[in-house]
Amino acid sequence: MRNNGSSLLIKEACVGSFNQACTAEKLGANRLEICKDLHLDGLTPKIDVVKNIINEVSIPIKVMIRPRPGNFIYNEHEISKMEKEIDQFKAIGVKEFVFGVLTETDAIDIEKINRLCSKIYPLTSTFHKAIDYTKDITKQIKLLSKFKEISSILTSGGEKTALEGKHKLNMFTKKFGNRFKIIAAGSITENNLK
Repeated sequence: MRNNGSSLLIKEACVGSFNQACTAEKLGANRLEICKDLHLDGLTPKIDVVKNIINEVSIPIKVMIRPRPGNFIYNEHEISKMEKEIDQFKAIGVKEFVFGVLTETDAIDIEKINRLCSKIYPLTSTFHKAIDYTKDITKQIKLLSKFKEISSILTSGGEKTALEGKHKLNMFTKKFGNRFKIIAAGSITENNLK
């Protein structure tokens, strides 16, 4: 990520447990994304796990809000559950969230995103890799810019891995870097970080 003309790399680790969170901080992570069931691409974690992590680590955290595996098209019951989870996590001191909601036509769901952002306000959030399942990522990122509560976009540039999507990631950073933090994601490890 570029910042004021100088190169600044922020390493954000996606963790699924208390032990992983502590280990990630010790290994040099600058920030944590907390979820559960990483093998399902991450779901909303248990509140007690998040409480324990908050009490133990000193780096910033964000929490995934995702009620089930599979697609990102949520019904009314699921959106209501996500709203309640945001309230519960806000109450224990969580300052940032990660979520994504799409329509059946593979576009961002403006109405449901607005509802979740209203719950997140005045805090911030990251729109997660659901963006990679849209038909026109550039157009969708432009639409997301109207939501002041969304400050970051997590993406692999629409490809399976961040390495495969590196050209689009660079393009997104140049095009939207003044509005969003573009977070490269998708099979990034210590072996290919550079």
